Amino acid sequence: MNDSDPAARSAANALGRFLTLADTAEVLNISASQAYALVRSGELPAIKIGGHGHWRVERAVLESYIEAKYEEARRMSLWNQSDYASLDEHSFGGGDDHHAAQGRATQSRTDQGRSDQSRTTRS
Repeated sequence: MNDSDPAARSAANALGRFLTLADTAEVLNISASQAYALVRSGELPAIKIGGHGHWRVERAVLESYIEAKYEEARRMSLWNQSDYASLDEHSFGGGDDHHAAQGRATQSRTDQGRSDQSRTTRS
């Protein structure tokens, strides 16, 4: 959250230090059941408050969770880029360029073989 934005700061203060799962779901733009699943799995730390055990997520913890998810996405993007960077570029079409290159290679080997034969017959 941008601390220099007065509107964002006032909205954050209106909700308080702890968020309900419904508030958490709204911030993350997910359903309340998805927020509950994140808490139950331990992926999103939360505490139970009151006799009925209502879950609450601390605002700072939620912000840290969001930042960690951005970092995870950034690292995955870099990892995926490095995977593709190590691949050689190949022509998979097998079009005219591919056949022309094969023909040149075959012709070159044939010419090399003739050259080798002429050297051995001259000796």
